[in-house]
Amino acid sequence: MNNPQAIDVLIIGAGPSGSALAIDLVRRGLDVRIVDRSPHAFDGSRAKGIQPRSLEVLEDLGALDDVLAGGDIYPKLGIHAGPIGVPWKMFPHKEATPDVPYPNTWLIPQFRTDRALHARLSELGREVEFGKELTELTQDEDTVVAKVVGADGIEEIVTRYAVGADGGSSAVRKQLDIGFAGTTDESDRMLIVDASVSGLARNRWHMWPGLGGKLIAACPLPHSNMFQWMIRLTPDEKPPQEIGAIIDRIHSHTRNRHIQLHEIHWTSVFRPNIRLAQHYGRGRVFLVGDAAHVHTPAGAQGLNTGMQDGYNLGWKLGQVLAGAAPALLGTYEAERQPIAAGVLGLSTEKWGGIAKLDPSSMKRGKDEQQLSLTYYGGPLAPADGDSSDTSTLHVGDRAPDAQLLGADGAETRLFNLFQGPHFTAIAYGPGAARDLELLDWPTTGARLKRLTVGSAAGDGRAFSDPKNTLRNAYGLTGDTLLLIRPDGYIGHIATRDFLTTTQAAVQAMTPQARTRTMSQPSHTSPVSEATE
Repeated sequence: MNNPQAIDVLIIGAGPSGSALAIDLVRRGLDVRIVDRSPHAFDGSRAKGIQPRSLEVLEDLGALDDVLAGGDIYPKLGIHAGPIGVPWKMFPHKEATPDVPYPNTWLIPQFRTDRALHARLSELGREVEFGKELTELTQDEDTVVAKVVGADGIEEIVTRYAVGADGGSSAVRKQLDIGFAGTTDESDRMLIVDASVSGLARNRWHMWPGLGGKLIAACPLPHSNMFQWMIRLTPDEKPPQEIGAIIDRIHSHTRNRHIQLHEIHWTSVFRPNIRLAQHYGRGRVFLVGDAAHVHTPAGAQGLNTGMQDGYNLGWKLGQVLAGAAPALLGTYEAERQPIAAGVLGLSTEKWGGIAKLDPSSMKRGKDEQQLSLTYYGGPLAPADGDSSDTSTLHVGDRAPDAQLLGADGAETRLFNLFQGPHFTAIAYGPGAARDLELLDWPTTGARLKRLTVGSAAGDGRAFSDPKNTLRNAYGLTGDTLLLIRPDGYIGHIATRDFLTTTQAAVQAMTPQARTRTMSQPSHTSPVSEATE
């Protein structure tokens, strides 16, 4: 092979984490390939809960409509004690507000989430390359070389960066020799079955608890006749495989012979695998999703955390490829690893509570929704930095939504203005607006969208906040300049010295004028104009 042209990023693994990352990179105009060893897209329900923060991410990536169409709100639990079924509200149903447009966890089987992401990627002109397995990974100062095996034989892919999104048994992580500390409990196994079912009401997530942690549960999968069954196996029990044996196992525990399974669509045996990668990458190769952290299913955290890994890494890769300092990529692990560690603790606690039949372990609330996750105190949002706080927010917090009014009188959501691969600067008040006009922005990398609220600036960028939704959600009490990162987190807050402090914050996240190397290609993406 004669020195193949290097692509920008190779992604190994096409689940939600890898696919979300691919979408984000492709919309930045980068040359991306995504390969997966499986012959086709995943067919099972596995991770079935999309949290409110992830719904916001999916909206930005352009995949939300398909996800909403493929799912529904979670039903109440139906906890069965003999012939009696007790309804139990697992998720408090909330109404949308101006700052939180998607307040409820969304029930959708993983195979539909995967396909929604793949469809969006296809709209952007890229396809997942299935049936291609990684066999070797090497790197030097400038490139990564991946050997993959497919139907056409062995292929060498040369890339500037590579990302392992290939699950808990990640070949990429093993190639990098990164430790995966934690535990796997072989004695605590759960048989997961997707099956077409009759004789069971679909308005409940049914649970039949038993002594000693015995449990069978059945969650209706929206827009189908299927349930996801979760059958906790005894330590020495061989998992039933044939449909008749599975039905017998369900009948013996539930004592309900009206339940009938008609077709098995997918099965798996789950073991509580609770692990965290020692590092989130090495050199030019990074890990996202289950390759970096694996959880119990309790609380619906794993898929969501993985997708947001890719969302955090994507804009940073784009910026470094456009010329930003490679140190920006070091903030990926620093920001995301503590999030995963916290999530591991949360899901492990919930899982242990379910085994003990603790009712509180079945409750889901603010902690699971991931809206309050923050990078405050991290390398891009130092707690002792020059950034100011508002009365409600720190730098590094999620940037809330708001309802604004344009100069033409049309209502718009702030999230609509955020949507895309750009940074957004919001000048609240005339003083901040004047300095925003003077803010210098690089001509390469992600562009800057400048918005003013409560000032007289023209050219379609001026908005008003007649209902104070922005003022209240952001805790604004006077002139403020806010810089919002491409992943929807607050990159800087300035309530004084607007220009000086914001310009300093910008330098850590954008390309600066300096000599380019292989990691800083001279090409710019279609969205690299400096401002709009």
